[in-house]
Amino acid sequence: MNKYQAALFDLDGVVFDTEPQYTIFWRSMCEKYRPDIPELWNKFKGQTLVQIFDQYFGGMSQIQAEIVEALNAYEKGMKYQYVTGFEEFITDLRANGLKTAVVTSSNQEKMRNVYRSHPEFQQLFDRILTSEDFSASKPDPDCYLKGAAVFGLRPDQCIGFEDSFNGLKAVRAANMPVIGLATTNSQEAIQSYCDVVLDDYQGINLQKIIASITPIQ
Repeated sequence: MNKYQAALFDLDGVVFDTEPQYTIFWRSMCEKYRPDIPELWNKFKGQTLVQIFDQYFGGMSQIQAEIVEALNAYEKGMKYQYVTGFEEFITDLRANGLKTAVVTSSNQEKMRNVYRSHPEFQQLFDRILTSEDFSASKPDPDCYLKGAAVFGLRPDQCIGFEDSFNGLKAVRAANMPVIGLATTNSQEAIQSYCDVVLDDYQGINLQKIIASITPIQ
């Protein structure tokens, strides 16, 4: 039996290659509402909407409402393209008996857009956990600990897949092996946060992942 019994995936930048689209959106919002901070949008990667609002749009209730409305409309028209090789990889995981879950800061409204775009999506995962399920945002490990708990597993029986710095820190804080996707940040930038770094899932299977993981002491 494999030591690892479940794989927990962030969504954007890990399952779907959507981060470039979010960069376009947030650049337009920052240029419109916060032109006083040059290239502010580059600070938003891996942050939740609540974190972004708290840090950069505090006390701007009307602007926050306008951004939420614009974001909801934008996400309805987004292209949700799988990271290369993801479908084959998760099929291999499930064929080897691993449970699979999404652990995302996205909300249920966003996920409805995903389901419309990919009717097969829900069949790829045993559980889909969204922002409504968590009490704390990444880099707090709450979401990954709950991901393990829904399967009745210890954290060290799960593998976490992330792309953002906050997400990688959350997996590490949960005491899980960290698989980093260099879709949002470079391999060099995330290397120190990860046990394994991947550009995508092409040619990757469970056996290769397990062979690459350094056991957590």
